[in-house]
Parts: sequence; structure tokens; C-alpha cells
Amino acid sequence: MLPEPLLAALRDAQHVCVLTGAGISAESGIPTFREAQTGLWENYDPMDLATPEAFLRDPELVWRWYRWRRDLVAEAEPNPGHRALAELEELVPKLTLVTQNVDGLHARAGSADVIEFHGNLFATRCFVEDCLVEVDTEAEIPRCPACGGHARPGVVWFGEAIPGQALDRSFAAARDCDVFLSIGTSSLVYPAAGLAELAKNHGAVVAEVNPNPTGLAAFFDHAVAGNAGEVLPELVSGLRGAP
Repeated sequence: MLPEPLLAALRDAQHVCVLTGAGISAESGIPTFREAQTGLWENYDPMDLATPEAFLRDPELVWRWYRWRRDLVAEAEPNPGHRALAELEELVPKLTLVTQNVDGLHARAGSADVIEFHGNLFATRCFVEDCLVEVDTEAEIPRCPACGGHARPGVVWFGEAIPGQALDRSFAAARDCDVFLSIGTSSLVYPAAGLAELAKNHGAVVAEVNPNPTGLAAFFDHAVAGNAGEVLPELVSGLRGAP
């Protein structure tokens, strides 16, 4: 059962900011980065697969790993939690959706403008010029069509900074929103973890949705225990039924 004060806050909200993490994608069967290190990949250190230094050492290995992950994610489908967030976008005057996930499932579910903190698994960037490029991803080591340099997966690797535009837009939304929802994330890893704190400091109602309350549950105004695929459709239904 959703807290009625949370539904009331959402009914009155002019701007809702949502942060999603690995938990919502797990409900679509997508393993976390470390959970994906199984089978052929279980003996590899993440630093050998997802850093700029690893790419410089062995770009072919890194591309094999990301091709395998792309194939894994391509078989997944958005779940009711993803679809409910796309519906929520239609029910409030403004919604800003920030995700720590790289799988693109929010966009596939119909969310119009997703801020991807860690990039997108299906995007490709020039390693030299750091711009988005269209490449033959089946090549052992794809090349930038403009400069001929190596192309790389369009995700944020260990040791790399979150893109400045994504940070700026996310923190601006957290300062401006009336309600902040943290969904399927531990709320412990910065800078994403700072969004809920910023929102609360600027007067927003803050809530988390997780199967198990996080260590910061007491910080939130509302901590809803449950899977996103169950809680979020109920939330949308509650708003649609509002007088």
C-alpha cells in the first residue's frame, strides 16, 4: 500500500525528479556489471574490461566484453516499472528522469528525455575526439569514420567523470523538483546519491522504492518496500484515480 501523503504530494507536484538504479533493470533480467562477469568473463578483473587504460592495452578484448553485454541486454524488455515511469511523465506537468543504467530500457519503454549518468551501452564514441559516431560494431575493433581512430563503447568507465551536461541537468532538476523518487538504487554512490539530499534541502518530498530499505531509509520522507514493477504501476493507478 502506497502512503497517501506521497500520492498527495505527487498530485500537487509541478516537477517530479526520478533517479533509477540497477534494481529496476534487474527486474528485466539484466545482471549488474559484476553479476555479468560469469562464464568466460569470471576470471577477469573489472579494471581489465572497463577503464581507458584497459582499452589502450587491449581494445579487442574490451570490445568482445561489451559486444557480449550488448547482446545480453538486447534480449531484455522494459518491465512494468519502466513503463509506469513513462506513464507518469504524462500525468505530471514536468518529469526529469535520471538513470544510472546504461541499457536504454527507459527510452524503449517510452520515456521521452532520459538523462543517462553513465552513458549508453548501445552508443559508440571516438576514443580520440570523444564524440558520438556511427560504426560497424561487428568489426573486431571499430574505427571512427572521421579520424580513423579507435571507437569505444559509449559508457562511463571506472575512473572517468560523469558527463558535465548530465550532472548539471540532474542537479538543476533536484533543486527545482517538488517530489524526488529514488528507485532501485542504494542511494550511497556519489554523485548520484547527492541528488536526493539536494532535493530535500530545497524542500522536496523525497521517497525511495526498493525491495529492501537502504541504509538511508530514515533520511527519506517515505520508504516503500517493493519491486519497482509492482510499486510504480500502483502509484500511476493511484494518480489516475485521483479526483
